[in-house]
Amino acid sequence: MTPLRILVAVPLLIWFSLTWSQERLTVAYPGPLNITYLPLDLIAKIGADKAEGVQFVPRYTGGGGVALQQLHSRNVDFAGAGVPAAMSAKANGNDVVVIAAIDDLAVFVLMVRSDLKGQVKRPRDLAGKVVGVTSSSLSVKTTAHQLAELLLKNDGLSPNQVRIAAAGQSWEELSAIMRSKSADAILGFEPFASRLRDAGLVYFLFNLGNPTETASVPGAGFLMAALETRSDILRDAPHKAEKMVAVIRRTLQWMASHTPEQIVEALQIADAGARASLLKSLHQYPRLYSPDGKFSGRQTRETSLFYAAAEGATRPVVLDDIIDARWAGRKP
Repeated sequence: MTPLRILVAVPLLIWFSLTWSQERLTVAYPGPLNITYLPLDLIAKIGADKAEGVQFVPRYTGGGGVALQQLHSRNVDFAGAGVPAAMSAKANGNDVVVIAAIDDLAVFVLMVRSDLKGQVKRPRDLAGKVVGVTSSSLSVKTTAHQLAELLLKNDGLSPNQVRIAAAGQSWEELSAIMRSKSADAILGFEPFASRLRDAGLVYFLFNLGNPTETASVPGAGFLMAALETRSDILRDAPHKAEKMVAVIRRTLQWMASHTPEQIVEALQIADAGARASLLKSLHQYPRLYSPDGKFSGRQTRETSLFYAAAEGATRPVVLDDIIDARWAGRKP
């Protein structure tokens, strides 16, 4: 080998060696560009994983319920999912432990097809119609599914009076559903909800992110996105959980010190429409994310109230029994 080739080959060998030596942390979560789980999209973009000496490996799913199934099936080490969904998983016998908070504000939008504006003015008007939510399963009811049923029940309508269907959570999926009229309403995430409204495809019937609309929802301030793992990871590889929490904390602290414009720029989004809708939502909901990953006493109380109203009567779970706060910590 010539000296020039050696000079080129040695740095490459060092780079490959460093890359392969980094421990891979696989995380299933709804994404990409779901605003609720946006901190996970940012991890690799800002180098938060490399700063902790690990490699973050995302596994995108169509909802938190699917992410928790991936965790339970041991296809990944961690999941990003709603805590009420994690409680549902635990109630159905899944091994799930919540180890860090991601969000500070739960944002869900119940949106209805624009051509139904004269017919559907409140949740009970959805009787006999199709309501899309993120995918649930026999062992995990997603938080969107729980909230949809709770909104219907609180307005005097049995969930059996509507058809709940899986709706995905990407712009492509949701816009196709609304254009094809495959569903009459969707309970979904931002920024897709606002983008659908701006495109004239839907109108908002209820927005959990708007404090003036949440009085009818017990525990409306629940902890939505969180980081979950399994008990075998905590037993056999606790360093993985410690590193993953450190990566999350580093990312949340970076977000807290940067503007929405800087966050969107870091994500390097090619689609102009996606960039604009995400930026708009980040400005609309300034306190979306936890600044430190700690478990808030306020949020855990609200989460317990929400789950009790949604599923707790038939499948009770004590939230503190599935939280391990040794790395994230707690706060009032």
